[in-house]
Amino acid sequence: MTHVVTEACIGCKYTDCVAVCPVECFHEGANFIVIDPEVCIDCGICVAECPVEAIVDAADLAPEQRDYAALNVRLAAQWPLITAAHAPLPDAEAWADRKEKRAILLESA
Repeated sequence: MTHVVTEACIGCKYTDCVAVCPVECFHEGANFIVIDPEVCIDCGICVAECPVEAIVDAADLAPEQRDYAALNVRLAAQWPLITAAHAPLPDAEAWADRKEKRAILLESA
C-alpha cells in the first residue's frame, strides 16, 4: 500500500510532508499536492507532519475519500515534482477545517 493525499489538503498546501519525505514522491498543483504511489515507500513519516491530517494510508481511506487514490495517481503523472517545503497558501488557515473542498481543486499545475 501507499499513502494518499486527501481533500483536507485542498486550499492549504502545507508542505511539511515534503520536508521529511526520504524519497521524492510529492507532486505540486496550484492548490493541492499529491503522492506518486510508484515512488512512495510507505514509510508513513509524512502522515504525522501534515497539520491538517490530509495524508492517510490507502487501506484506511474513508469511503468518501477513496477516489483520492486514483486522483493522486493521475495528478502525479501530470504535475511537477516538489522536493522542498515552502510556505502554505496565503489563506491556508481559512481552508484548513473546511469540508467538501473538491469543487475548488485546480487540476492544472
